[in-house]
Amino acid sequence: MENSTLFKSLENILAEQNRLTEDIDTIKRAFDFAAKHHDGQYRASEEPYITHPVEVACILTEFQSDTETIAAALLHDTVEDTDVTPEILEKEFGETIANLVNGVTKLSKFEFRSKEQRQAENFRKMFLAMASDIRVILLKLADRLHNIRTLNHMTPDKQKRIAKETMEIFSPLANRLGMWKLKSEMDDLCLNYLHPKEYLEIAQLVSQSKKDREEAIKNSLDKLQELLIKHSINATVYGRAKNYFSIYNKITFQNKTFQELYDISAVRVIVDSEKECYEVLGVIHSAFKPIPGRFKDYIAMPKSNLYRSLHTTVMGSNGKPLEVQIRTQEMHQIAEYGIAAHWKYKEKGSIAANNELDKKFVWLRKLVEFQQDVKDAQEYVDSVKLDLFRDEVFVFSPKGDVYDLPKGAIPLDFAYRVHTEVGHTCVGALVNNKMVPIDTPLQSGDIVSILTSKNSHPRLDWLNLVATNSAKGRIRSWFKKNRREEHISQGKMLLEAELSKQKLEDVSKSGKLLEIANQLNYNALDDLYAAIGYGEINTPKVTNKIKKEDKESLEVLRNKPRYASGKASKSEKNIDGLQGMLYHISKCCFPLPGENIVGVITRSRGISVHREDCKSLSKVAPERVMNITWSEKSQISEAKNYPVSFIVEVIDRIGVFKDILGKIADLNTNVTYAGVKTRQDNTAVIEMSVEVSGKQHFDSIIKSLYDISDVVNVKRQQVGTAIQTKSVKKTKSKKHKRK
Repeated sequence: MENSTLFKSLENILAEQNRLTEDIDTIKRAFDFAAKHHDGQYRASEEPYITHPVEVACILTEFQSDTETIAAALLHDTVEDTDVTPEILEKEFGETIANLVNGVTKLSKFEFRSKEQRQAENFRKMFLAMASDIRVILLKLADRLHNIRTLNHMTPDKQKRIAKETMEIFSPLANRLGMWKLKSEMDDLCLNYLHPKEYLEIAQLVSQSKKDREEAIKNSLDKLQELLIKHSINATVYGRAKNYFSIYNKITFQNKTFQELYDISAVRVIVDSEKECYEVLGVIHSAFKPIPGRFKDYIAMPKSNLYRSLHTTVMGSNGKPLEVQIRTQEMHQIAEYGIAAHWKYKEKGSIAANNELDKKFVWLRKLVEFQQDVKDAQEYVDSVKLDLFRDEVFVFSPKGDVYDLPKGAIPLDFAYRVHTEVGHTCVGALVNNKMVPIDTPLQSGDIVSILTSKNSHPRLDWLNLVATNSAKGRIRSWFKKNRREEHISQGKMLLEAELSKQKLEDVSKSGKLLEIANQLNYNALDDLYAAIGYGEINTPKVTNKIKKEDKESLEVLRNKPRYASGKASKSEKNIDGLQGMLYHISKCCFPLPGENIVGVITRSRGISVHREDCKSLSKVAPERVMNITWSEKSQISEAKNYPVSFIVEVIDRIGVFKDILGKIADLNTNVTYAGVKTRQDNTAVIEMSVEVSGKQHFDSIIKSLYDISDVVNVKRQQVGTAIQTKSVKKTKSKKHKRK
């Protein structure tokens, strides 16, 4: 399809919406820019890649998105998949559009230890960008919807992985933003890939019962239309079919058969005003028998995603239950398109742009607050899923303020939600003016009042009571800062009891315990005791560490070092091919047992042993090079006398250096040098030299360092070579053809 034809379809939609000429010109300029830079790239469907940004832009246009968001949709993959940089984008289209694109651009320039960690970091970045400008998530949701629509071109494994990720992250986000139309399509498409058999069965059942349902709905619609005309109420009335995923959920989790579901179809009534909503409700209840307990007033108490409507279930004309939804046209637009229909873009999309929305979407700000306490990306995303995407309860303060909490929350969660100090000093709670225990599960509509005392403080067992991660974090933080002496005493008592139980009493007398504390990242014994006292670490972990150290010490004694590296030695059984010859380990590359090596004949120092990939070998004449290998015995030696240097690139934060040293200490490794250089982009480079027993030992150090979430890259370095910051900077990816 030619580019001109592609843009024409988008241009027609924009024209129908009466967009300003200058807005259409900006969007056309973004299209031309994207088409130029994506030229030669193709999707898995073999279509030109530019078709994807155009489809994303069309989805956002349908949602009445503003010019900047639509332009960003056309440009959203240029930074990730072409040679365009954020700086170029900002120069061409301004800061706002560049920031929107950056918010959805994956962290593809960094190296991560796993796909899971990469995706977790991507989500963390997206959540934080979304909290700054809500349009980021609108753009990302539209991008994901089109990817799901074209998922049939992917392999079955990718289809399931992407569909599962969509159901866990993007569908709940769409729900929280009230974007029902988009969420509904996502859910049905994902169901087809995750549970194809069940999807087909539901589709067949819906198709088979379609005629009977349409006839029943028509009779109810006709009667309802007559009633509304009789009462002089101007309304639009139509039937609504339930989406497949909702049917699947009810059959699966409510253990019902398809025939038992009474809301496969429903009636929706659209009126002009909120007053008429209640008038229609009265008319319906006077003509149809309402089913007790099936009325919900989301107008008086809207959902946190802005959804407003009246729901009631009555006995229909055919004697079966019929669900009726009553709302105004404005409520209907918000119900279908959520925040996309409601948002007023002021202050570049800032949440603070609209006070009413600011209250409704306070959970966005919780995303930012929580990430300050949780540095591990995977833990952060898992907690976001738990706290933000599970079922909610809505409770009131005595002043009438509404608070949304996860299902299972207790008054103590509410107290910490109001303010940290309210939580810390909580001694009791009143729910609906009745005294209740602080671990009583809250229900929607409860009025909660917290009783406090200045002399009160948190208890450790609260960690097992509260349901929100934010409350747990604040409780842990308090225990770290307060009552230290008490925790030291308690921790010491607990550890001594465990040492006695494990028959390790001599450890505390020998001074070994301080060494163990250091290896566990505690600078002093009191720090270790305090951590045990307030529950940060348990005593079995300490005793297991002691046992491991004792075992490794015995192994070291059995395998004493045979020679000191770097000095000329008579080779015995360390290197095959050099028996009886004078040799030395080269200082330019310091090869480790287990690595591929070669020997270089020197004039006065015997054989120089180099790594096979050593750069200095390029200057050596081939006739001076000889084939050698490490002996099996040298590769399994535990003698830690081989120096190796490396650099660690990290996301700069307090404590990251301590975490790295702790990981290295856990592997019984001696650190001979460490230095840190910080950068302006919130990253740092750490240069380290350690002594290892061989390649296997060094590889275990590298693997262990990658377990730290803020470690971006680890790179072997020649001994004595100063760090050149430019050597570890991110390099711009080359233009490539996307498959």
